[in-house]
Amino acid sequence: MNEETKTQDEECDGAENSEARKTVEKLGAVTDKRFACITIIGQVEGHYILDSSQKATKYEHLIPLLVSVEQDAEVEGVLVVLNTMGGDVEAGLAIAEMIASLTKPTVSLVLGGGHSIGIPLAVCADRSFIVESATMTIHPVRSSGTVIGVPQSFYYFERMQERILDFLASHSKADKAELRRMMMNTDEMANDVGSIIDGRLAVGIGLIDEIGGIGEALECLRKMAQDDKKRTKSE
Repeated sequence: MNEETKTQDEECDGAENSEARKTVEKLGAVTDKRFACITIIGQVEGHYILDSSQKATKYEHLIPLLVSVEQDAEVEGVLVVLNTMGGDVEAGLAIAEMIASLTKPTVSLVLGGGHSIGIPLAVCADRSFIVESATMTIHPVRSSGTVIGVPQSFYYFERMQERILDFLASHSKADKAELRRMMMNTDEMANDVGSIIDGRLAVGIGLIDEIGGIGEALECLRKMAQDDKKRTKSE
C-alpha cells in the first residue's frame, strides 16, 4: 500500500470517526457495521420542549434513527440502553412500539433506572436485561398540565393506563392483574401511589427476562444475530 492510499484510508477513517462522534453527541446513539446502540436517558421528551437543565431523549430523534436502522442491511441487531426517569407517555409508547416492530434482533438493558414510561421501553425488546442495583417505578398515569375535573378526564387516564398495562403484559411474562395492583399500591411510597421494584424483583415477576449487564446483553444480541442469519439462509 503506497503513501497516497494510506492517506486516503486515514482520511476516510477520520471522517467516519468524526461522524460517529457527532451522532453520539446529538442522539446518544452509536451504529457500527453490526449493531446499533441506542440510549434512552433522562426524561423522554414529547410534544413540549423541556428546559435546558434537564437531560432528555427526544422522540423526533429516535423515530427516524430507528427507521434508518431498520433499513440498513449492515446492522444486524439493536441494543437499547436505559437509564430514564420516564416522561411523555405517548412519545414513550410510540418509541416502544417502533422498537417492538423492528425485524432485527433487539436487546434492552436497564442501568440505574427504568421508571414510569421507561418500563414499556425496557420490555419492548426481544430480550430484556437489568442490573441488580437498578430500580423501576410503576405508578398511575399523571398529568403536569391543566386537568378538567370531570369524569371524562379520569376515564381518559384510565384508558391510558390500560394501554400501558396491555403493552407490558403482551411484551413480558408479568401478570396484568399483578401489575395493576403494584401500580395502584398505596403502602410503599410516602407521597405517591405505586411501587418501586429492584432488578431481582423485576425478573421475579416476569417483567424483565434476566439479570445481567453490558457483557451479557451484548453476548445475547450476538447469538440472536447469528441465529437470525442462519434462519434467513435456510429460508
